[in-house]
Amino acid sequence: MASAKGANSTADGYTRFNDDIGNIEGSYQSNNIKHGVSQATEDFPNEIGSTSSLNRDISAENSVELSGPGDTHIDAEQHWEMNYHEAAIFLEEGENNEKFDSHPHNSEALPAYLLVHNRWYYGLDLATSLILLALAFVEEPALPLFKLPVGVHGSIELLALSVIGVELTLKLRWIGWKTILKHKRTMIKCVTLGIMFVEAVTVLVRQSSHFRVTRALRPIFLVDTRHCGGVRRFIRQIFQSLPPILDMMGLLLFFVTIYALLGYFLFSDNPRDQHFTTLHDSFVSMFVLLTTANFPDVMMPAYARSKWFSIFFVSYLCTVLYVLMNLMLAVVYETFTRIEREKFRKLLLHKRKACQHAFRLLVSKQNPTRMRFKQFEGLMRYYAPKKSPRDVVLMFKELNSSGSGALSIEEFYSVYDAAMLKWEAQFSQIPWFHTTWAPLQTFCQFTHDFVTWKYFEHIVYGLILSNGFAMIFRILEFSDDLEESAQEFAASWDTILFVGLFVVEVILKVLGLGISQYFGSGWNIYDFTVTLLSVLGVIVLSLVPSFVYVVVLRPLRLLRLFKLKKRYRDVFGTLVLLTPLMCSTAIVMLVLYYFFAIIGMELFAGNDMRNCCINSTVEDFYKYSANESTALGYYYLNTFDNLLTGSITLFELTIVNNWFILMNSYAIVVSPWSRAYFMLFYLFTMIVLTIVVASVLEAFRFRIQYKRQTSKREEEQMLHEEVDLKWEEMQAWVQDFQLLERLRADLVVGGTATFIGCRPRNREVLQRRMYRAEIEEWMKEADVTDKQEDSNGSREDEHLITSSDQIILGGALTGDGDSYQRAMPINS
Repeated sequence: MASAKGANSTADGYTRFNDDIGNIEGSYQSNNIKHGVSQATEDFPNEIGSTSSLNRDISAENSVELSGPGDTHIDAEQHWEMNYHEAAIFLEEGENNEKFDSHPHNSEALPAYLLVHNRWYYGLDLATSLILLALAFVEEPALPLFKLPVGVHGSIELLALSVIGVELTLKLRWIGWKTILKHKRTMIKCVTLGIMFVEAVTVLVRQSSHFRVTRALRPIFLVDTRHCGGVRRFIRQIFQSLPPILDMMGLLLFFVTIYALLGYFLFSDNPRDQHFTTLHDSFVSMFVLLTTANFPDVMMPAYARSKWFSIFFVSYLCTVLYVLMNLMLAVVYETFTRIEREKFRKLLLHKRKACQHAFRLLVSKQNPTRMRFKQFEGLMRYYAPKKSPRDVVLMFKELNSSGSGALSIEEFYSVYDAAMLKWEAQFSQIPWFHTTWAPLQTFCQFTHDFVTWKYFEHIVYGLILSNGFAMIFRILEFSDDLEESAQEFAASWDTILFVGLFVVEVILKVLGLGISQYFGSGWNIYDFTVTLLSVLGVIVLSLVPSFVYVVVLRPLRLLRLFKLKKRYRDVFGTLVLLTPLMCSTAIVMLVLYYFFAIIGMELFAGNDMRNCCINSTVEDFYKYSANESTALGYYYLNTFDNLLTGSITLFELTIVNNWFILMNSYAIVVSPWSRAYFMLFYLFTMIVLTIVVASVLEAFRFRIQYKRQTSKREEEQMLHEEVDLKWEEMQAWVQDFQLLERLRADLVVGGTATFIGCRPRNREVLQRRMYRAEIEEWMKEADVTDKQEDSNGSREDEHLITSSDQIILGGALTGDGDSYQRAMPINS
């Protein structure tokens, strides 16, 4: 029995196969070899490119055995499939900006790598992380309705941690212990998992929970999931923006301290002024004044003594609030803009490097500079499995700008852009009804002409305005009976009339434009949704008069009027660009709330805040009586007794209106040091919200600049690509009879079919337009760097590469990077 044995290789190795099975058998017989590894040529349909990391470490224990020509073919196909899968993973890592140093380097690590990198495992990882977060709703302290026994939620936690532990174990199998020290996110996850696992076991053994602030670290597992890549990028931007924020914050705290010291010496001798009694109280008062929550209350005692004392407070607010806080926003905005541009550059170059890694796996040793369609189609099966065969062919044609029938590395660099395109046949713009029944065709043609008439939109806007005036008259007729007022406003004859007219508008547009073209417009989708909800609202209010909440549906149609003004269109366009960022921001804020809510529950849960602050400045806010309570006396409801109430309390702190009342009350009930918790929460939320404001400003500025530099025609050309696909040309590079048969329905056999590819109008596409000059410079610099690296590598490996080109009949050649070693046969 013969086995092939090779050295450990890198991601650039090649395994060579031969299509001449007879020559291989003769060579093996002359050397008394029954089995071996074959060498491929360009004519062999399954020639192997750069060896997949799944099969790079071929040892005696993991030998590749070929029992005959049939097995040789199967082995080659398996190698290619592994290469397709790994190349797709490289592209995904490039798209998600993940480091390549965590890529597996031997065959033993590959199964674990592929297991973790599939959509089913991604879903399991996300579900496990969400279950782990949801345990805070059922653990002590919790609402009685949701509370579970310690044994139940402890077992669930241990199971969830075990699932995450399995993923980390599999990851360590290919990343290695040395690399994990450089992979900070994985290292933090491992440490957190170890601590929480020990604590979960402790809870199960003791059958009672203990002081567990580590539960606040559970969002780490959620953020590390595949679906939260945007969240990780936003958190990374926060950390990158921290230096200027911390610099400005240090300056802010310096002025707060200076004014606190001055205020102490100015006002501490006033027994009626409790804001400056001690130096500690003075600092807290001035810190709260930074948020304006206690103004003008903090000034009134001193103002009563002398009107001149107002200079102290006015100068303080002008300095720290109107100058330094706005200056902080300006500094953060400048930093964020620079980081955004640098992030785009790094992501672009990272994708370029991912394309290089993938390309090496998809070309043969005999032609290492060109990728054939078969390999491109195999890659797309894993990278873009939802793409149809027609779309894959069109993507290949779009990329192959040289028309050579094979992709070069320069052409392959655009694979991410090609994957964005959504293809339609050129004749798809012909009205959908051109082949229907003649009378229906006539009617639909009339509706098509009507809805595309330049005055049709004016008629629709007139109906919306009329609907608005009708709503105003109904509002003026509101009575004390809520049900009667709701009926008049949202289910009266005028409501039914306008809703019916809007339904007619939807029907006419669908008949005239077709379903696909109608729903291709965001405003049409909005109109359809609002119209459908309005119809449902009329029906619900007629059947259930007490359900008065549906009155909010009727005014929603008025939002369409804002489309008329350009500035509003810019605002809506900015919101579209910001949608991904806002989703990431929302998750970051929820994570922040979860973190502080868990800590707040551990620190403050169980404290009864009713009548808690007698003889203090916040006494009136916590007065409670079983019979009645004052308008101010509901602050006792702001507690941390469970995750829900804790989150509401934190939201009140985020708004900063009267937040110092909550802080002072817990300082009285628990400890004066508890003020640190509330101050830190304010600082954290201020940092995140400042970056959010900076991102909104940057996105709005970006859109305005883009609009100024790009005309409508240029934008249409940028968002659309036209491809002519000739049947004979396609047959030359698509050498798969079954695939050709499947493409017959979409293409013109023997002729030319024209297709239009549409790009999404997202931020990345617009950035490529805005930074096109910079992109050319970045790519040129990267090419120079690659040439220098290739030149250095070729000088070092010159001898090995030369020897690798020799045909050795007495054995097989196995790839090791760009070099080769002889795999000596072992006689049976």
